[in-house]
Amino acid sequence: MTKYTQILFCFIIIFLNTAKAQADKTSTIYKTILSRDSLLFSVGFNTCDFKQMENLLSDQLEFYHDKDGISDKKKFMTDFRNGLCKSPETYRAKRALISNSTQIYPMYKNGELYAVIQNGAHQFYESINHQPEQLVGSAQFTNFWFLENGNWRLRKSLSFDHQAKQASEDASSENDQDIEDLLKKFNIPTLGLGIIEGSELKQIKVFGEIKKDVSAPYNTYFNVASLTKPVTAMVALRLISLGKWKLDEPLASYWTDPDIAHDPRHKKLTTRLILSHQTGFPNWRWMNPDKKLSFQFDPGTKYQYSGEGFEYLKKALESKFRKTLDQLAKELIFEPLKMGDTNYVWDKNTDESRFAIGYNKESLPYPVEKTKTANAADDLHTTIEDYGNFIVSVMKGSLLKRDIFQEMIKRQVKTKENKYFGLGFEIYDLGNGEYALAHGGADLGTRCIAIVLPKSGKGILIFTNTDDGYKVYEKLAIHYLGEQGKKIAEIENK
Repeated sequence: MTKYTQILFCFIIIFLNTAKAQADKTSTIYKTILSRDSLLFSVGFNTCDFKQMENLLSDQLEFYHDKDGISDKKKFMTDFRNGLCKSPETYRAKRALISNSTQIYPMYKNGELYAVIQNGAHQFYESINHQPEQLVGSAQFTNFWFLENGNWRLRKSLSFDHQAKQASEDASSENDQDIEDLLKKFNIPTLGLGIIEGSELKQIKVFGEIKKDVSAPYNTYFNVASLTKPVTAMVALRLISLGKWKLDEPLASYWTDPDIAHDPRHKKLTTRLILSHQTGFPNWRWMNPDKKLSFQFDPGTKYQYSGEGFEYLKKALESKFRKTLDQLAKELIFEPLKMGDTNYVWDKNTDESRFAIGYNKESLPYPVEKTKTANAADDLHTTIEDYGNFIVSVMKGSLLKRDIFQEMIKRQVKTKENKYFGLGFEIYDLGNGEYALAHGGADLGTRCIAIVLPKSGKGILIFTNTDDGYKVYEKLAIHYLGEQGKKIAEIENK
């Protein structure tokens, strides 16, 4: 070992024991390094894209492997070409970053950022002669990314603690293969899966490709359509918990839509009626012959799903607080929960390379809706990790006062047998005191659903980017939620 290498390893040990300046997951540098990681592995490593790999590796690369010794860039690329990528028609290798394992530490000199240390863990899979992919091992890693002429390149990398697959991991690998088979069966380009156990987001998995021959990264953006509504609902409920908004105050105090100003029934509209879909509005005003908003029945007398109601609430909130909905959501929800990859609008921070474009049943892409104004009911873009952490906070009631949480899970209106709407969420009565909170999202090129069981601490998120994505809901819900998933499916199918 050279003197320089000894110093390097001593520095790493000292750093790992003393470093405190870990970058927040919402920070630009964190997202930048995760993006480079995805390009290096999801594209370069997993698809044997030699050009991509070479572009991300510094000419000064030093690669330390606990089984294969030390390599420079030339040796690393030679081994990569003649080893893992020698016969791609008969052998394929894949690396997957283990969710929530990444730690990012910025390095500064005289106040200027010059490098970043990335710690994490990853798993490796292989497929031989087109057989189902199998998990073959895992390892820890430490990567040193340096700014070289304005570009982030990997200059030093340590890969260590390599472990062969554990027997208990076989089932997980088989489950993943089953999901891959579902994608092929229903022609789903990209599927995101979040598994909640013990009231915590335990697994984040993203399957398929974000574009041809490019594996979808774990932090893929999805348009989650009406899964926007629970976020808007939590903005309002959070304000109520803080004593800044009232659940049953008439919204006419802050906003009246010109289309219904002449109709006295607008004075009956409250946040409770909107969050439980009892406004009397159609889903969207453009569905009416005159394209104007109107009441189809008296508010509070029955259930009718309505995106217009949520837009109405948005206008009232924005009028009172003099802030846009996306600003309120950032302050009340996104920042406290560190949801740095979630937004109502498409802005300069949106990484388009991670966005899962929507497809129709014929596998033709839909145009990407780059919304500039927040819609309270639709078009939120987010990741499995962000929305998973959000839905965990919902099931725990962590952002709400207890009495407001109880109002949220109260059965405000019945929608069908054993199914109700609470405040912002559907409620399934599963018997024996067990219940589920759920919401779905459906739009052109997106089918998504989130289900949580607050009493048992279980839950599942399923995000897809195709019109046929709903076809995997039942199988996945039953597999991961067991008997409760089966009961939810039975209620839906009645």
